[in-house]
Amino acid sequence: MPNTLAYLVLALWPLVTIFIFLRLEIGRAVIWSLLLAYLFLPPPPAMFDFPMMPPLSKETLPSISAFLMAWAMRGRDLKLLPKSVAARALMVVFVVSPMATVLTNDEPVIWGPVVLPSLRLLEGIALMVNQAMLLMPFVLAQNFLTRESDQRDILVALLLAGLVYSVPMLVEVRLSPQLNTWVYGYFQHIFEQMIRDGGYRPIVFLYHGLWVAMFALMALAAAAALFREADGRPKGYLMIATGYLWAVLVLCKSMASIAYSLVLVPLILFGGRLMQFRVAALLALLAVGYPVLKGNGLIPSDFLLEQATAVDPERARSLEFRFDNEDVLMERALEKPAFGWGSWGRNHVHDPVSGRVLTVADGRWVITIGVFGWVGYFAEFALLAWPIFILAARGFKGLDVARVSPWLGPLALILGFNLFDLLPNATITTLTWLLSGSMLGHLETVRLIRKQRERETLESIM
Repeated sequence: MPNTLAYLVLALWPLVTIFIFLRLEIGRAVIWSLLLAYLFLPPPPAMFDFPMMPPLSKETLPSISAFLMAWAMRGRDLKLLPKSVAARALMVVFVVSPMATVLTNDEPVIWGPVVLPSLRLLEGIALMVNQAMLLMPFVLAQNFLTRESDQRDILVALLLAGLVYSVPMLVEVRLSPQLNTWVYGYFQHIFEQMIRDGGYRPIVFLYHGLWVAMFALMALAAAAALFREADGRPKGYLMIATGYLWAVLVLCKSMASIAYSLVLVPLILFGGRLMQFRVAALLALLAVGYPVLKGNGLIPSDFLLEQATAVDPERARSLEFRFDNEDVLMERALEKPAFGWGSWGRNHVHDPVSGRVLTVADGRWVITIGVFGWVGYFAEFALLAWPIFILAARGFKGLDVARVSPWLGPLALILGFNLFDLLPNATITTLTWLLSGSMLGHLETVRLIRKQRERETLESIM
């Protein structure tokens, strides 16, 4: 169980957020308040779970705190919805669709001695509030992280945070993952899953070692992007940081993240901007379309298992376990395809005699489809991927790459790989929403400036 310090740190975080916003420019305050909270606050089960409202955890509490501070400081400038009609529609569906989930789940689910209750109207309201809280980093980013300098600030923050976080990561690689136990009094996952290849992989204060590896990948990508654009002495330091962070990523012992890095880093260092946009769009398209491809038998599961077996039989068995669970969970989800089964674990399959849960949901996509149906799934994944799709579409129309921010390609790739990783894992975080919101806000700002210039040019001619 979490100790007193865990709850005290959570309770004091709004005060930390106020301090950050009073000390930094608002864009940087948004970045650092959310990033530090994600990395250092205690993970669930440490949370405040008050009646009649969603839990306040390391994910939602910092978002609310940052949103309220931004509202207090720049309320007139804070726009809740983007200019894009499609993005607006996806945001509204993302927030509102859980009410439809509740209205279509008014019956209990019975598995032997286990009775999962029907969903009530109050739970629909709570789910909608929770969805709105998840969107807060997205809204803040599209308002206050729209400039080229803001994009660089995001990459610098990821790099600096990655270098600092590498210290406790290396401590856990050497001593075993114990920091959350030492500081907050509990271990947040299954310890056996942190043992890999005769050693340990770090978890620090995140949800799982896979989350740590994904953050290490983001920090590595940020270092590579800054290295490519740097000049003089900083370029040498950034080269060292890039090599060091890649070594740290390898020590995280996540095969997927290491494989991503072998594609991501060369693309950032040597790829043209249009290539970066198009690769990011391909990854985002695969993330959005994966359930359809899998449902139509277009995912070569057997081939992937054969290749994984050739590399590591143990990990191949893990992959096969994921595929089998995805198939079972998808069959369950198709019983309520539009809006899903809702909360309380109603989306899982249980033993009809004992009531024991028989399925494990790893990928974010299969979790979302099971809980909120195809409507909720498409709203979430398409909204996150929308700025990447805009970039790719403009690229195919002949985007003037000379006028594009040099940081937009790396950010698109980082987001694209994060979205792709939502297929095997559930590594969606406040950073995912932050990256997507920043890119969308930047693209809309550039479009607005271009239209304004065209209008001024037309008026001068007339």
